[in-house]
Amino acid sequence: MVTSTDASQQNAVEHALRSLLKRSFDGDGAAYRAFLDALALHLHAYLRRRLYPLLDDVDDIVQEIMLAVHDARATYRWNEPLTAWVYAIARYKLTDYWRAKSRWAALHQMLDTGYEVHGTSDTERADAKRDIETMLKRLPRKQQVLIVWIKLQGFSVIEAAQLTGWSQAAIKASLHRGMKSLTRRMDASRAPSATSAS
Repeated sequence: MVTSTDASQQNAVEHALRSLLKRSFDGDGAAYRAFLDALALHLHAYLRRRLYPLLDDVDDIVQEIMLAVHDARATYRWNEPLTAWVYAIARYKLTDYWRAKSRWAALHQMLDTGYEVHGTSDTERADAKRDIETMLKRLPRKQQVLIVWIKLQGFSVIEAAQLTGWSQAAIKASLHRGMKSLTRRMDASRAPSATSAS
């Protein structure tokens, strides 16, 4: 629930950031540095809430968002809230982060829950991990994200809905389809192939 105090704090942040950015567009370099400093503090708080307990990665993601904001600042439309524009960039960067993290998290989770690698050599294990990673990549992006967030990271359906803007029903359906497809692909990859039998 958003309180009036939260809303007034958000409005104060919005006003301060917009004012600094506007002055920077007028050639005030000090205002731009102040804008970046204030934005970094705001983003740290925003990301800490979303990445707990993975706080070691917050600084890196803040830097990526800051660079993206810097590169795209000329595209900002002044008739829209600045913080909403920044949050949109942050969501893209968070999605990239989860996508990259999912490759390893999904591998380890699946290997720990019955899809163990039966090969004994390091080469066989590496090949099996690569195969599983490939299967994950073949899923639609929405299903990949939901599997990582809900099945691997422990997000609730409600939290995933808040992060994505998708309905809870759509999330449940997409997650179910993704898990079913992934299981089918894994089972097929473990079955003896027709060519190996000949």
